[in-house]
Amino acid sequence: MAGRGFFAGLPGWVKWVAVPLLALVVFGGVLGGILSFLFGLLFKVLLLVALVAGLIYVVRKVTRSGAGRGDL
Repeated sequence: MAGRGFFAGLPGWVKWVAVPLLALVVFGGVLGGILSFLFGLLFKVLLLVALVAGLIYVVRKVTRSGAGRGDL
């Protein structure tokens, strides 16, 4: 394996701390953009669900109150 030979003589903190931190610094903007997009999408989905639920609630409330009056 090329990966094992590359990190063979290095201390553990380099493999498990320094390399991930460097990757986070290099790709941090990309990761932030992806997380921002996902949280924005999740917010929009939850907002849509809340608006649809509110619409269903209002329509049922109006049709129930109108059903008791009788048809003209």
